[in-house]
Formats: sequence, C-alpha cells, structure tokens
Amino acid sequence: MTLTRRNFEELGLPAGPYTHAVTHGSTLYTSGLTAFGTRAQTGTAGEQTGSVLDQFEFIAEKHSASLQDLVKVTIFATDPVDIPAIRETLEARYEDNVPASSLVLISELFDPDLRVEMEAIFALRSKQAEIQHRVENETAS
Repeated sequence: MTLTRRNFEELGLPAGPYTHAVTHGSTLYTSGLTAFGTRAQTGTAGEQTGSVLDQFEFIAEKHSASLQDLVKVTIFATDPVDIPAIRETLEARYEDNVPASSLVLISELFDPDLRVEMEAIFALRSKQAEIQHRVENETAS
C-alpha cells in the first residue's frame, strides 16, 4: 500500500522534519499538533485542546472523515492540574464517539505557552463504505 503525506498551509507549514498527516490504506495518522500560532496558544489547556481538535477536524474533513472516525488519540499534557479541563473539552467534542486514548504527563513542550499536544489515528472509509454511509444518513433523515 502507498503512503500519502500531506501538509496543509492552513495549519502552518511544518518548521521541522514532519508531515501534518500520513495515510496508509484506510488509516490516517496525524503528527502531534498544538495550539502554537493560534489564538488559543496563550489560553487554558481546555482552549488549547479545542484548538487541536479543530485542527484534527480540518485534517479529517480533507480526507472525507470527521472526529467520529477517531480510533485513538494520544495526549501530552504539561500539568496534571489541567486534566479536568482537557477531559471536559474532549467529552464535549466527542459526544458518544469516544476513541481509545492515552494521556502522558511531560515536563514541557517546545514553547512555554503550550500546555497540550495531541496526535490522532483515524479510520478512513472506503469509497463504497462512504456511499453506504451517505445513503443510511439520507434514509434516516
């Protein structure tokens, strides 16, 4: 299977040797993303988590997917005090589609403003599965 690597100008082009997203077959992997360069950069851990989820949503949409297709997230947090705010933001965005998850406490990120970094794995639908999903949603409406 072919690997496809994609960067998105809308997310700010990578400053180092990494790619925003890589697809392999029907799986989409993201690099670790932060709120760096966004309005949430100096915000709370909850706000930064929301910013990262917005970026995940953007990447997912570019691959005909959504946050509902999240399989696994890994969260890196710099302060255990932030865990309730991170969880509250995640619960609000996930609704009933909760992915597998790991939470790792770290000493710091590359910028002192940053409190959260997250990476994700998405399941992508095949073209046939996407057509079936649309038909089911139209029928349910």
